[in-house]
Amino acid sequence: MNEAIRKLEPTAMWNNFTDLNAVPRPSKKEERVIQFISDFGKKLNLPTTVDEVGNVIIKKPATKGMEDRVTVVLQSHLDMVHQKNAATNFDFNTQGIEMLVDGDWVKANGTTLGADNGIGVASIMALLESTDIPHPALEALFTIDEETGMTGALALKGGLLDGGIMLNLDTEDDNELTIGCAGGVDVTANGKYTQESPKHNNAFKITVKGLTGGHSGMDIHKGRGNANKIMNRLLFNLSKDLQIEISSIDGGSLRNAIPRESVSLITVAEENKEKLKKQVQQFETVLKGEHSTTDPKLAITIEDSETPSHVFSKDFQYRLIRSIYACPFGIYRMSPDIAGLVQTSNNVSRVFIKDGSYQVQCLTRSSVDSEKTDLQSAITASFELLGAEITTAGSYPGWTPKPSSPIVKLMSDLYKERYKTEAKVSACHAGLECGILGTNYPDMQMISFGPNITGAHSPDEKVQISSVQKYWGFLLETLVRIPKK
Repeated sequence: MNEAIRKLEPTAMWNNFTDLNAVPRPSKKEERVIQFISDFGKKLNLPTTVDEVGNVIIKKPATKGMEDRVTVVLQSHLDMVHQKNAATNFDFNTQGIEMLVDGDWVKANGTTLGADNGIGVASIMALLESTDIPHPALEALFTIDEETGMTGALALKGGLLDGGIMLNLDTEDDNELTIGCAGGVDVTANGKYTQESPKHNNAFKITVKGLTGGHSGMDIHKGRGNANKIMNRLLFNLSKDLQIEISSIDGGSLRNAIPRESVSLITVAEENKEKLKKQVQQFETVLKGEHSTTDPKLAITIEDSETPSHVFSKDFQYRLIRSIYACPFGIYRMSPDIAGLVQTSNNVSRVFIKDGSYQVQCLTRSSVDSEKTDLQSAITASFELLGAEITTAGSYPGWTPKPSSPIVKLMSDLYKERYKTEAKVSACHAGLECGILGTNYPDMQMISFGPNITGAHSPDEKVQISSVQKYWGFLLETLVRIPKK
C-alpha cells in the first residue's frame, strides 16, 4: 500500500516520510522515533546530538560556494496524534501508518496520517541526505511532545544552535507565511466560602445551554457567547432585583474551549417565584437577540428543584458575582501590526462553586509577553478582592510578529515572484514552538510555512500532493537565497 507513496515527487521527501511513518511516534512515547532520527544522522556521518529530554539536533555543513551564508535552523516536531476510526482495526504501538493515494491527496487507511508534522520532518531528512541540493550550513532541530505540552521546545537549552534564521515547517496552508503566535498561561482562582441555611424554600435550576463554543484561541474573536459570563450576568441581575440565594454554579469544561453550558441552583422567596421565571424568560430573549448570529441555538431554561441544604453567605455571593463580572473575557487587545489578529485575550473557561469551595479557571493568551502578564494581573486583581488564592501554571511565551524581519521580506518577495500573487503573511492566536524556542534564541529570525494539510488530528487527515511539490520548490529556492553573514 505504501509503495505508491514512494513513487511520488519529490521522491526523496516521500521516501523519508514513508520510512518515518513506519515508526510509532505518539506524544509522550517518542523513544523509537528519537532513536530512528538519531540513527539517521549518524549513518550520514553528520554531528548528531540528543539532548536530555529527547530533542535531536543534526548539523550539516554548507554546500560548496555557500559557506558564507547565514546558518539556517530547520525545525519540526517528531510526535504525531494517534487517532483512528472506531471500525478500524489498528495498533499504533506496533504498526506503521498505512497510506494510500486518493487523487491529489495522500491519506491514511482509517487513522491519522502524521503529515502533521511528518512532512516537515521528512523534508529535513531529505535535505540532510542530499548531495545535489545547494544550501547554507544547516542545523536540523527535531523536537518532541509538541502536541501535548511542547515540553521539548520548553526544555531546549540555549547555546546548542548557531543559526541566525529558523524555518519552522509546521503550518498547513501553502499560501501562508506565519510570523507570530500567542503564548499562554493558566490562571486559577481557588478558595473556601461560608455557607448558610437558605431562607427560602423555593428552589430552581437555571441552565444556560446551546452555545456554539469553540477554540479559545482561534475562535475568540468571533464574538461567541461564554456560558460562564452569561450565567453570571443573569445571577447579578437576579440578585439585585429579587434577592435570590445561590447554592451552586457549574459551568464550562476545558480551558481551551469557550464554555457552552452552565448550570446554577438558586432559591427565591415565594412572592418572587413568578417574577423570577418572567425575568429569566426576558433575559433569554435579550441574549438571543444579542447572539442571534453567533449562537443561534442559545437557550436559558428554569425548572423546579429540591431545596438545597446550604447556600452562599450573603457577603460571598455579593463579592463572587462582582469578581466574575470584572474578570475579562474575549479580546483584550488587537494587534497594531497585523490587521485582524487578536494579540491578547482571556477565556473564563471553568466556574465550579459548591459545598464551601470555589474554583474559577482562565486561559490567558497573548503574542506579547508583557501584555499576557498585564492581563494576568487584571484577572488576579478581580479575584484577590474576593480573597481567592491565585495560581498560575503551564506558561509558555508568545511569538511576537516582526513583519519587517529580513526573512519575511525575502520569502514574501520570493513567493510573489514564483506564484504571481501575494503570500498571506499572518500570525495565529494559538501556540507554536517558535515563541518558546525564541526565548533562548532571541536574535534568531523565524518564520513558519508548509503544504496544504486538512483534518489534522483526526482520521480524516490528508496532505495535498501538488501542494507538497509547491512547498518543496519554495523551500529549496529559499535556501538558495539565504543572505550572506
